Amino acid sequence: MTAKLDYRWHLRQVMASRGMFATTDLASPLAERGITLSASQIYRLVVERPERLSLKVLVALLDILGCTMEDLIEPVAAAKPMRKNRTATGEEAGVGDLRPKRARIAPVGD
Repeated sequence: MTAKLDYRWHLRQVMASRGMFATTDLASPLAERGITLSASQIYRLVVERPERLSLKVLVALLDILGCTMEDLIEPVAAAKPMRKNRTATGEEAGVGDLRPKRARIAPVGD
């Protein structure tokens, strides 16, 4: 089975190592390279891990920061999902198994 991959985004750390501590420090260098992003888009790019990223934006970031893709993006193995607890019979124990059983009232014979 093939391992699932994930990644870590290091833009903020790379910026800090280059003396760029504010997200707005990227606005004019990006604009010089023909990339127009709003302040909130730049903030999200720096602070959050992007799910989609234009190659033009990525190449502009590499040029601005003088770094390589390996500096910005670190591939890592995806975290394994938590295993569900199993009962002694091998069945998965779910929330439904923890709920009390409804009482069945049977008519009493005369």
